[in-house]
Amino acid sequence: MNKLKLVTCLSLLLPIAAQADFTLDSRYQDSDGDLVADIPADESKHVDPSTLIFAYTPVEDPAVYREVWSEFLDHLSDATGKKVQFFPVQSNAAQIEAMRAGRLHIAGFNTGSNPLAVACAGLRPFAMMAAEDGSFGYEMEIITHPDSGIDEVKDIKGGELAFTSQTSNSGFKAPSAILKADYNMVPGEDFEPVFSGKHDNSILGVANQDYQAAAIANSVLNRMLSRDVVSEDQINTIYTSQTFPTTAYGLAYNLKPELQEDIKDAFFSFDWEGTALEEEFSKSGEAQFIPITFKEHWEVIRKIDAANGVEYACQ
Repeated sequence: MNKLKLVTCLSLLLPIAAQADFTLDSRYQDSDGDLVADIPADESKHVDPSTLIFAYTPVEDPAVYREVWSEFLDHLSDATGKKVQFFPVQSNAAQIEAMRAGRLHIAGFNTGSNPLAVACAGLRPFAMMAAEDGSFGYEMEIITHPDSGIDEVKDIKGGELAFTSQTSNSGFKAPSAILKADYNMVPGEDFEPVFSGKHDNSILGVANQDYQAAAIANSVLNRMLSRDVVSEDQINTIYTSQTFPTTAYGLAYNLKPELQEDIKDAFFSFDWEGTALEEEFSKSGEAQFIPITFKEHWEVIRKIDAANGVEYACQ
């Protein structure tokens, strides 16, 4: 089995303006310099599966999102002439492993795991959700319960802060860099870091006072508030970051080129009106898919990785 290793050296934090030294695993080529794997020039290496496997980033309960994506996947099936199966992944690592091993063809990877998926799994990102006016993104928030006794960021010192996973931008990478740069606070030295696994776990943990504080994506929080999973009187936001790009949707690099184009066309031709996708993602202001590039839209995330001393080793 292929193994992925994410090495994070918080003691080697760089200025936030530093640029990550981003390179692809040796199994991939990038002849055009767009920072993503090229489609193989050798046609014998192209993949044309009879069933396409799709996965959504594991930020919340996969059972919820199987139904949310069902109409879109029917549209994708019509556009490609292939069966499409929803794959309910439980972790970022499992999702990346599946694409690297050829078991996953189309996926939405969360903001922080995108560089690892691009570098180690051959992900070719091409789309992101956006509002009707084309605006996009979310913010990292540090949240507490109103009765936690934590009223501002400096109050976390000596306590604990819940992160989601080390591959998450808003759930680990961005808050780690911001806390070091702006507050001179380092996980493991100035507060105890705990890992919940997913954003909804962190949010529920704060709401139920299992965690003193947590770093989360406010797009997830907004959807949970809209579904009444948590209520506003259970959450107090003490920090809000700049806006980051949200989940990027992409393809396995070695899919047949014509199939890749059909899949892209399916994303951009999907009519959201009246669908479960619209019902769910309108809660965080999203209404369409827009084209993106990893090189441009993920530049700020690569800078955060550089600030955190992140290196990617694919084995």
